[in-house]
Amino acid sequence: MFISRMIGEKRRWWRYQARVKALPDPYRSTVDAIERYLMTSERGDGAGWAEMLEDLADLFERAAADRTPIREIVGEDPEEFVEVFVQNYPEGQWIIRERDRLTKTIARAARDGSGDEKRSV
Repeated sequence: MFISRMIGEKRRWWRYQARVKALPDPYRSTVDAIERYLMTSERGDGAGWAEMLEDLADLFERAAADRTPIREIVGEDPEEFVEVFVQNYPEGQWIIRERDRLTKTIARAARDGSGDEKRSV
């Protein structure tokens, strides 16, 4: 049972990774920054972690399909976005330098191209 659970979690991880890799930039770089930020915290068990990441992928896949600008998704405060997002999942500790890295990466992604130039009115 333990081995099959581990294999199942690994498969979920690889499916998630493939979904994120398929996202266009800047959505991919935004998800990567959020994931990196989340990995610095201790968030629940494997199933809870997988569910959170799959929900994150769902959100950004829809946003990319709709060409929603990054700032419309995460707002002006990426830390607040992540903290609100994870309220539905097990709590953990946040590391200050990862907050800074998240904020800088999202700012760069929003500057480099948020998808809004392709958005129809």
